[in-house]
Formats: sequence, structure tokens, C-alpha cells
Amino acid sequence: MRSSMLFAVLAGVAWGAGGYFEKAGLKLMNLPPLAGITVRTAVALLVLGLLSVPVWRGVTFSGNGPAWLMLVLGGGVVAGALGMWSFYRALSLTTNLGVTLALAFACSPLAGTLLGLLKRDQPMNFRIAFGLLTVMAGIVILQLGRSHPAGTPR
Repeated sequence: MRSSMLFAVLAGVAWGAGGYFEKAGLKLMNLPPLAGITVRTAVALLVLGLLSVPVWRGVTFSGNGPAWLMLVLGGGVVAGALGMWSFYRALSLTTNLGVTLALAFACSPLAGTLLGLLKRDQPMNFRIAFGLLTVMAGIVILQLGRSHPAGTPR
């Protein structure tokens, strides 16, 4: 297995397991989603901040404004703030964690691929298109199979 795939699987497992505990914590404490995001972000900032100290020594901060803007807006505002808020809101409302995780994380490659295609820097072939379509079909199947909390189909 390529290391990129291994780390992608590790990320998915971490997000799925983390999502389980985050959902449980939100429910047990009756915590609003925004408070949960704050805890997640504070802990991640502390851990990653400490781990990244040696890395920052090699970073140059000169003159690449567009790159910093992409990191700040794309990573910080869109993925970080909007993405996490939406995910935590979904966690606080869902009765089926698996469907919520699948829907959230299946939309991610679709959105990224579409943006890449619009910018013309994303390769596309039959296997990529078929893979994306099967992921989305799987989400539709999961959504059709979900049931009301009382056990009766919606």
C-alpha cells in the first residue's frame, strides 16, 4: 500500500473514531456544537503546535501572499471553521453516526475533484469518475436504508 493511501486510511479511521467520541461527548454533556469545536480546536492546536516547533525553523515567510491566503481562507475558514461547525452541528442532530460520517466524508472528494477540474489541475479518467460515482451511490444507499430513531422507516 502506498504511504499516501495508508495515511488517508489512518485519517479516515481517526476521524470516524473521533466522531464517535465527539458525538457521545456532545450528547452526554448536552454541549452546543460550537463549544465542542472549541475543545477540539484548542486541543489540536496545543498538540500540533508542540509537534510543529522544529518544522517552523525551515519555513520562509517571504512574499507568497496568495499561498498564505489559500491556507488561511481554504484551511482556516472554509475547511476549519465552516467545515467543523457543519460537522459538529450534524453530530449533534444525527441518530446514525455512520451515515453522517459517510455523507460528510464522501462529499469531500467530490468537492475537491470538482474544484480541481474547474481549475484544470485535477486529472480525470474513467476509474476516477467511476470511483466517485460509486462512493456517491453508496451514500444514496445508506440514506435510503436509514430508519427513524423509533425503528420505523421514514
